[in-house]
Amino acid sequence: MPGIACAKRIGMTTNTSELKSRIEAKIKEMEARLLTMKADTQAKASDESEKLKTRLADVKESIKDGWDNVTDKVAAKLNDWLKN
Repeated sequence: MPGIACAKRIGMTTNTSELKSRIEAKIKEMEARLLTMKADTQAKASDESEKLKTRLADVKESIKDGWDNVTDKVAAKLNDWLKN
């Protein structure tokens, strides 16, 4: 059944590629918000800025080993991260 195994690998590659694109887009969006917040000296903006920095650090830690090494568990965590 090499065809099934190959199809599963291709499917996983497609899913990983899609996840990677979504994660990278969200990271860029959050980094842009951080830049905007740097100009705002209000405490509320500072608190939100710290939360964004923490979320960005979390996602970057999850993908530190590279997209080729993303496990199902990490992919699920990344999908959850995207929802929040």
